[in-house]
Amino acid sequence: MNVPDEGTRPDEPTGDLSIGKLAMSALGAAAAVLLVATLVIVVLKPEPVIGLIVALVGVAGAIAVMGIVSKRMTRKAFGPEKK
Repeated sequence: MNVPDEGTRPDEPTGDLSIGKLAMSALGAAAAVLLVATLVIVVLKPEPVIGLIVALVGVAGAIAVMGIVSKRMTRKAFGPEKK
């Protein structure tokens, strides 16, 4: 009998991707970035303009990390992009 996971390389696409797992992973990563930005603001207590800049960088970082996590999970499931 041939087991599907037997003998496959770790970087080989599996074709298995749960939308729920993808969404929760992306949102979890974004929440972590926003938590770090919030902690920076609370601990450092910057001036209002600098606090706004930190918050905006946190939002941009959250958006970026959501894209990175989504792309990485999708590529892991379905393989690299075909050109």
